Amino acid sequence: MAGHGYEGGRLDLPFVGISTFGKRPYVADWQAIDAEVAVLGAPFDAGTQWRSGARFGPRGVREASTLFSFGHAGAYDHEDDATYLPADVRIVDIGDADIVHTDTDQSHANIEAGVRAILRAGALPVVIGGDHSVNIPCIRAFDGADYKGGAFHILQIDAHLDFVDERHGVRHGHGNPMRRAAEQTYVSGLTQVGIRNVSSTAREGYRQARAMGSQIISVRQARQMGTQGVVSTLPTGADVYITLDIDAFCPSIAPGTGTPSHGGFLYYEVLELLQQVALQHRIVGIDLVEVAPDYDPTGSTSILAAQVLLNLLGFIFHARASTPELAG
Repeated sequence: MAGHGYEGGRLDLPFVGISTFGKRPYVADWQAIDAEVAVLGAPFDAGTQWRSGARFGPRGVREASTLFSFGHAGAYDHEDDATYLPADVRIVDIGDADIVHTDTDQSHANIEAGVRAILRAGALPVVIGGDHSVNIPCIRAFDGADYKGGAFHILQIDAHLDFVDERHGVRHGHGNPMRRAAEQTYVSGLTQVGIRNVSSTAREGYRQARAMGSQIISVRQARQMGTQGVVSTLPTGADVYITLDIDAFCPSIAPGTGTPSHGGFLYYEVLELLQQVALQHRIVGIDLVEVAPDYDPTGSTSILAAQVLLNLLGFIFHARASTPELAG
């Protein structure tokens, strides 16, 4: 097969081939998921109130993730003296939920169906958005029909509170997901980290969020508290669902988003927080949202998103290997 390889097998560099997440296997049949992790794209951005473009987030993050796919099993971290994501952590990409233009209900239902399929397979769902409204069907999928793990706490890392109840009849836009999550009986509470500056939520929304069990921490407060101080606000031993809006990061390093907010986190501030959460809590689901690649011609925002997700998965499964109760 001339031109298709070299002696010893294919090199298969990151820029070669199909851009699944991390160049992991693609599984088209949602009833045949057999893996520890299943990645689902949710390319929906009709919930945005400012700049659209996050519908291209899954495609952009997948392409960026190939940068970290040089073919060798695992990634050695010399600081931690650990190899993350060895070959026995099976990750698959199940493609995208079908999006029906202008139809939020059906698009969300299709996303929910994908997350339910992942949960039925016993895999960890990782959803790449899309705007933050895609978190609504993600959380709905944990209602107990396909997930038997019980109640969990939500860690939201974000610039915005996203706790609007209803605005001009809209209840399922990207300003509503944390309010919809807090209404679920199986969501035990929220820790909302990174909230800052002029927000899309009015003062009353902050009061309501706290009344419904939310702990709200700004970037400056998080820096004063330190990583362990922030992690200590999560209930001891609680299962945790992580929702990460890319605008939690400072737009100086993540400009590719629809609603940038200056004064955000830098890379290691979020990475170290995620690592500590993974060490102390069982992670039941992840979504990463609001990457809008067209606003960042350098591609750095998509690379940041892919790097954070791969590192987070590495932390989770490394912790599970050493602490079996974190695997559930």
